[in-house]
Amino acid sequence: MIDDERVAALTQKMLRKKFYVLLSKPLVAPEQLKPVLAAHLEYMIGLEKRGVIFASGPLADAEGAPHGEGLTIVRAANAAQARAIAEGDPFFKNGLRTFDLKEWTLMEGTVGLRVNFSDQTIDVA
Repeated sequence: MIDDERVAALTQKMLRKKFYVLLSKPLVAPEQLKPVLAAHLEYMIGLEKRGVIFASGPLADAEGAPHGEGLTIVRAANAAQARAIAEGDPFFKNGLRTFDLKEWTLMEGTVGLRVNFSDQTIDVA
């Protein structure tokens, strides 16, 4: 019982913010993605500008070599909405990639932001 109380106290103020994670994998060779790459990037940048994407980018192995898989974290009301967002990507529309959808609860972590007024740059940590 003491451990339950301790865990409750430790987690009481945690964020508990729901996101959806898309783990994507290529279905074709990288050169087959090139004709659709600009449309994919425009789609993703549009989602970013609208605040739909929390974070997105390619995955690599521990040595830093990319292997074609990617991770995108989206803000969505539910799994169906997150799936529709993923299916709107030209890579998926054209059958070039596939994805797994997971619900993710953000509990702990930090975000650092520094604005330099002198040159109007922003550093994100």
